[in-house]
Amino acid sequence: MDLDLSPKLAKKVYGDDGGSYYAWCPDELPMLRQGNIGAAKLALEKNGFALPRYSDSSKVAYVLQGAGVAGIILPESEEKVIAIKKGDAIALPFGVITWWYNKEDTELVVLFMGDTSKGHKPGQFTDFFLTGANGIFTGFTTDFVKRAWDVDDDTATALIGNQKGKGIVKLDANFKMPEPKPDHRKGMALNCEEAPLDTDIKNAGNVVLLNTKNLPLVGQVGMGADLVRLEGNAMCSPGFSCDSALQVTYIVNGSGRLQVVGVDGKRVLETIVKAGNLLIVPRFFVVSKIADPDGLSWFSIITTP
Repeated sequence: MDLDLSPKLAKKVYGDDGGSYYAWCPDELPMLRQGNIGAAKLALEKNGFALPRYSDSSKVAYVLQGAGVAGIILPESEEKVIAIKKGDAIALPFGVITWWYNKEDTELVVLFMGDTSKGHKPGQFTDFFLTGANGIFTGFTTDFVKRAWDVDDDTATALIGNQKGKGIVKLDANFKMPEPKPDHRKGMALNCEEAPLDTDIKNAGNVVLLNTKNLPLVGQVGMGADLVRLEGNAMCSPGFSCDSALQVTYIVNGSGRLQVVGVDGKRVLETIVKAGNLLIVPRFFVVSKIADPDGLSWFSIITTP
């Protein structure tokens, strides 16, 4: 049976006035399930707060728009509170706890792509929230919570029931959030729009690679990434991944033509890609892109570090 490789847009999963969470569905993009890949987007409005959570998957996060603050707790490590902005890539290893906050007028949008091979559902991320209406402690009885934190009945009830939001909430403008610390950012994030270029072709485009050299945590995540920017009418020559990796590509800006060739020289996809599209190229298949006059840029993960 031929796989449907056509690019897809994300669909809203949940959200309210604080923001929304979107994901790509394996039923619409079968290569997600086939390759054990998950992909999602978080969009936070001003004062929007994505409640603390951990996931069943390792991921690479990429800030598509805006600026904000992220809290990251690696296993057996102190919490890192970092300032994030457009162009930042952040490696999120398996078991990390994160929260995200936007205090600016511009919407904060963060892309997540990662490995679901250890997940509950192939091709989908499953988040476990520490608080909120669907937080993990809402499932425990009050006496368990009391003993876990050594608190009284009223405090235990408040810990479990006070936060009525689910996943994303909007905080009061005067609510005091932890301030980011500049030294916490080192080794946690790399801005791909400001990093040294790995490839730079005059009047054609450039590439920034995300790997264990410039962001060591990528090794724990188990995948690399890159940001590719093509000038208007420039071409990314036909190529394939020689280490049997899948190429998972999100179109960040612009538009262009894309062709994929598979087994026996058969063209398996010819389409126009545009901002917001996600597509996955199977192992060893050859892909090429030609930018429209306004240019084309994309962020990709490759399923090897």
